[in-house]
Amino acid sequence: MATRSEVLAELTEEVLSVTRPHPLRVGIDGCSGAGKTTLADELADVLRARTDREIIRASLDYFKQAPALRTKYPIESPESYYFEMYDNAAIRERLLLPLGPDGDRRYTTAIRAANAQSALDSPIGVAADDAILLADGAFLQRAELNGYWDLRIYVHVSFETVLRRGTERDQAWMASAEAAAERYRNRYIPGERIYLDQVHPADRADLLLNNEDPHAPTLTRRPAAS
Repeated sequence: MATRSEVLAELTEEVLSVTRPHPLRVGIDGCSGAGKTTLADELADVLRARTDREIIRASLDYFKQAPALRTKYPIESPESYYFEMYDNAAIRERLLLPLGPDGDRRYTTAIRAANAQSALDSPIGVAADDAILLADGAFLQRAELNGYWDLRIYVHVSFETVLRRGTERDQAWMASAEAAAERYRNRYIPGERIYLDQVHPADRADLLLNNEDPHAPTLTRRPAAS
């Protein structure tokens, strides 16, 4: 069984094996609590030690829509979470398209605070032509975004693990552990089921990382991997 450091080394080689005539856009996808952000941060560290190429880190939690704009569904509903939480147009136009073919390389990694309550005046970066973007977030393979990734990594955990990890993490800022668990049961997990049922992201990703055991994750390469 491979250790986490060994799997990170494998992922690093997979990323570096993909060549594009523009910055490489890597999407790290998965449900809440899957470990996407931790994986992206660790992978960025390993890549920086392995290559001199510019590594750009972005979390799509900083591309949420303002709550006032989420009006089609009740804001605490699974449908609002899935269909309205993220500003997919901004993700495309301010992050992914500038780094893609014919892009001007001028990008931003955040437009709103993580709680979406306030806009951010984020600096504009200018990426090198061989830069590597590591972006983590939920719902990255939706139709609005899927065509703009050059490599897709799906981080898989069970919904039982989502509930356990999410409750442990979010109880610190919610009223109680039960309040956190109820939010996952009633909003996040049903919203993520919509995504899994509609998109089947684990089947479409180039690389599948099973992260049930973070100390010994397993990596699967899909036949269509770049």
